[in-house]
Amino acid sequence: MSSFDEWEVDVEGNFSLNKRVVDLLPNGAKAISAVAHGTSNWTETAMLTVILGDGRPKNYYLKCARGHSARAITQGEFHSATKINTVVPRFGPTPRGWGQYIDGCDEVYFYLSDFHNMDLVSPPDPIPFITKLVQLHQRGTSPTGMFGYPIPTVIGKLQRTVTWEKSWAQSFTHLLSDAIQYDDEVNQPWPEFDIACSEIISVVIPRLLGALQHGKRNITPTLIHGDLWERNVGTDRESGRVVIFDPGSIYAHNEMEFGTWRCFWATHFKRPEYLKLYKEHIRPSEPAEEWDDRNRLYSIHAYLIASGGHQHLESRQLAYEEMVFLCENNIEGVSLYTPTLGGPTEDARSYQTIA
Repeated sequence: MSSFDEWEVDVEGNFSLNKRVVDLLPNGAKAISAVAHGTSNWTETAMLTVILGDGRPKNYYLKCARGHSARAITQGEFHSATKINTVVPRFGPTPRGWGQYIDGCDEVYFYLSDFHNMDLVSPPDPIPFITKLVQLHQRGTSPTGMFGYPIPTVIGKLQRTVTWEKSWAQSFTHLLSDAIQYDDEVNQPWPEFDIACSEIISVVIPRLLGALQHGKRNITPTLIHGDLWERNVGTDRESGRVVIFDPGSIYAHNEMEFGTWRCFWATHFKRPEYLKLYKEHIRPSEPAEEWDDRNRLYSIHAYLIASGGHQHLESRQLAYEEMVFLCENNIEGVSLYTPTLGGPTEDARSYQTIA
């Protein structure tokens, strides 16, 4: 590597700034400071303050990633944010670029966007938030007419399988299989869990999601944020505008967006006005009576991402419980669980096939 890759820019603050990042700034801009900002489990993040060529100050958000999936984290977010803002202007921070540099022996990938001082605690106003989300799902059509994405994106630190599929059941099978493997790599063996996973992949997904495209039924692949939970949605303190960020998009069944809204960590998105308002604009896919089962299935993906990323045993237990519930509802001749007393992590449910 040339010495160019090792150049560090002398600025104020506690965050190391590389020249390759500065090269993405507008012509005439001068970097003043780089200060660690925000929290992230998989990346290092900072607020970069610059003086533009006309003398105005401006802040940017910088995310740096190392190791496995680092490129997909940064390139995937840039691509996703660009697509989202193309479909619904100003729904997310304006992306400025992504790139790579060398720090010692490490390859560092980075993503740069406009910075927003956001309220991340208060619930977003349902009307403007849902209005823009509906626009994203209605307008963000797949360039191939199929499910998938053109480049790898991530959720947590899991890099998704990149493939185009006509079948949503097949596409979601890739996504859930990735999440199951991600969970298996960090958690202890659990035979009952493995059986439930196998039944979900081989029987429940083909039946439940296959029904969406059975006969004359059809669903349109649509652009989704991909990790739309409360900590990825904020309200800009200056403009009052709802902003979504940290996307890892895919072209998917629009209802997958709401899997995480069912999870135990969801707070204000569990409030009925959000989904009620959404369903007034985009009705549940047919068969509509299976909306709740599909939402439960999509929540399993979110639970396994949490379990694999954090060894979160409560998430794993709840994923298992949702799986056995779906198997009971969708596989004839199977009795899946017997609830016992206790909290979620002690609620052991036995899985057995009835001959």
